[in-house]
Amino acid sequence: MADDLRITPRVARILTSEESVYGLILVSGMIVVSGTVAGTSLNALVTVTVTVLVFYLAHVYSGTLGRLAATDDSAGLRASLKAAARHSRGMLVASIVPLVILLLGTTDLIDDTVAIWSALIANTVLLGVLGWIVVARWSARWWPRLVSAVITAGFGLVLIALKAFIHH
Repeated sequence: MADDLRITPRVARILTSEESVYGLILVSGMIVVSGTVAGTSLNALVTVTVTVLVFYLAHVYSGTLGRLAATDDSAGLRASLKAAARHSRGMLVASIVPLVILLLGTTDLIDDTVAIWSALIANTVLLGVLGWIVVARWSARWWPRLVSAVITAGFGLVLIALKAFIHH
């Protein structure tokens, strides 16, 4: 049973990628911005979904162009596109948790404000966890892990502070 709950190395690579960290920060920023317009979880859900998809596609497009340029097209368009899409998927995966939380707000299972703040807090916690895990892959010492977790979570905390400042 414990093996069924274990994250596969492939999923772990996706979750601990720079794109996952960037995706969580992007989602938090979009929640802050979307919440200032209408303040509903539906507005945040739509804004975040569209923005993440656009940034993912832009990342894939630029990654494809970069790979084509770096290989003088010897890799080929299809291979470059596939590699760029695979490299960028952490951005999509990282957005799942906050999007589910915002979706719960749109169904009135939780209040809009609670959904928006919960998504921001969840992102900050996830950033801290990712910061810890990534450093844990190369250091057995606790203090570099803690420093990384605090720095990574700090990005989310800055956005929470911005949300609190804008909201009040």
